[in-house]
Amino acid sequence: MQLHPLLVPVVDVIFPPRCPLCGDGLAAQTGLCAQCWSELAIPGDPACASCRRPLGATLVEGTICPPCLASPPRHAGIAAATLYNDASRKLVLALKHGGRIALAPMLARLMAAQLPDMVGPDWIAVPVPLHRWRLWSRGFNQSVLLANELAALRGVQVGVDVLVRRKRTPMLGGLGRIARARALSGAFVIGKGWETRIKGAKVLLVDDVLTSGATTDACLAVLKRAGAERVMIACFARVLDEALEHV
Repeated sequence: MQLHPLLVPVVDVIFPPRCPLCGDGLAAQTGLCAQCWSELAIPGDPACASCRRPLGATLVEGTICPPCLASPPRHAGIAAATLYNDASRKLVLALKHGGRIALAPMLARLMAAQLPDMVGPDWIAVPVPLHRWRLWSRGFNQSVLLANELAALRGVQVGVDVLVRRKRTPMLGGLGRIARARALSGAFVIGKGWETRIKGAKVLLVDDVLTSGATTDACLAVLKRAGAERVMIACFARVLDEALEHV
């Protein structure tokens, strides 16, 4: 929700603008201080033509990274606002576990900046769903917040219930590839009423953090089986430790 311009000075007096990472004073309620902005790792070119993984500066445009060559992805690209480091981790934790939902517009603006121009009104933003028990305990799905903000920024449609998480899954950290796939098997289904509407659709799959890719791969498989034409992944932070040296 955006404040009326006349109310902004009043809010600033009651709640002086602070950087959500370090607490330093700011000129406005949105954004970070200059120092904290500089600590975000923003991926750029050159990057893998398939998954947008940052590559060394000596590589030519159109290069495909080794992981994509070994296992060509079924997605239409990954748009990551940042690479996962200490600064992006703090923002994600503040949003997801700290309840700082006012951070969602800023995070979504950074995500939107990485989306290609072709993503627009004929696309559907589909948030990665939470299981209902986790949703009830947290009170919100951070991926839905980001998808709604992206819709406002890029004009995409939002399908909050396109995907349904029908079973609880364990924490995937520390599990191997096979164990992750087994844990996510059958976890996602197409929501009621979307079975025909998703056929031929162009989908923007939205999540806050892309770690191993196991969860988005499971969602991608369900969307593709349902007939989605293209599926692009959008996230705020992407875990690629080896790529941090290239940004």
